[in-house]
Amino acid sequence: MKLNKSIFGWMMYDFANSSFTTIIVTVIYSVYFRDVVVNQGELGTALWGRAISISMLMVAATAPIFGAVADFSRAKKKFLFYNCYLTVIFTALLFFVQAGDIFKGMFFFIIANFAFNSGNVFYNALLPDIAPREEIGKVSGWGWAVGYIGGLIALLLMLPLVHNNWIRLVFPTVAAFFGIFAIPTFILLKEVKKPSKRTNYFRTAFKRIKNSTENIKDFRELIKFIISYLIYNDGIIIVISFGAIYGATKFGMDTKQLITYFVIANVTSMIGAFIFGYIFDKIGAKKTISITLVIWIAVVIWVFLCKSVNEFYLIGMLAGIAIGSSQSSSRAMLVLLTPDAKMTEFFGFYSVTGRIASILGPLVYGEVSRITGDQKWAILSVGLFFIAGAILLQTVNEEKGKLTALNWKEDIEET
Repeated sequence: MKLNKSIFGWMMYDFANSSFTTIIVTVIYSVYFRDVVVNQGELGTALWGRAISISMLMVAATAPIFGAVADFSRAKKKFLFYNCYLTVIFTALLFFVQAGDIFKGMFFFIIANFAFNSGNVFYNALLPDIAPREEIGKVSGWGWAVGYIGGLIALLLMLPLVHNNWIRLVFPTVAAFFGIFAIPTFILLKEVKKPSKRTNYFRTAFKRIKNSTENIKDFRELIKFIISYLIYNDGIIIVISFGAIYGATKFGMDTKQLITYFVIANVTSMIGAFIFGYIFDKIGAKKTISITLVIWIAVVIWVFLCKSVNEFYLIGMLAGIAIGSSQSSSRAMLVLLTPDAKMTEFFGFYSVTGRIASILGPLVYGEVSRITGDQKWAILSVGLFFIAGAILLQTVNEEKGKLTALNWKEDIEET
């Protein structure tokens, strides 16, 4: 793989945005919201699940429109910029969320998470602009690996701020980290420009959504993979959203212990993304993702049986390998099964299906925790997502799907 300016710029966005996922969604704000802002036991877990689900519902409602508009106007990077800095602004505003500010704490997070996930539609769709198809697995793997380096550095930078009186300073610091390190993306990454013309983009967007709904039926293997992906990805969303909450609740881990835990997990995630990027190009997408889902199932079983903090640390190492490899490989497979001309439009479609599924997972986890008063039973629901996703994945004919994407020609006049 030849590292040029566009690839480096693309990777730097992964480096920058991992600070949001790691610090806000997973490690610090999730626990802060549950234990300080709400401070009512498993009600906080349920409200956190609802906040995740609402933000995903918003993404599901808007992503196909934004994706089609960006694809037609050739403005993927511009839309990425808008969503990036909307995330930065509302992440910084979390500084003003204090004990009892439940509505404010949910509202600011929902907008930030909505913008973050909306931005990823455009970020993922830029991958084929900067990498040839035969190197997509490597570039995607490198992107995730660089992202985990960013998350690791962000975690280490936050350590001095985890004192109770300073904890709120973490949130504007994360916003600054994200905003500053995303700048190289918008300077160095060169988007492939094609002729565009003045039109009513929203009218065109709805027409393209209609067309994509009709066209996607031509991609049977892609449809099967999307169904598999949206199911097992829901399990991943639950792990990202509730991992720190589970550690804090079940084993009494404090913020410094949680940061240490996720530092270790980020290191193994980086290793997993890097190694599985090469495995992906060696044995193919389907086999690679299947291996990662077996690892995920083992992680869920181990968490359910886990009895100690030290054992939980070991689980974190294995979960890190699973999350880095499964997310990187899934993104690359989606690209390989998608025709170039429909990349952003179909990524909007993927976002809709994925986010609709992601509405269910956090809600189920949060409500099971609230009803039973013990997150241990909610863990079992995560395993079901991975098992069902793995079974459906085996029905996908990868080679047939790739050939269909390569040979597909658009016959619709876009006006």
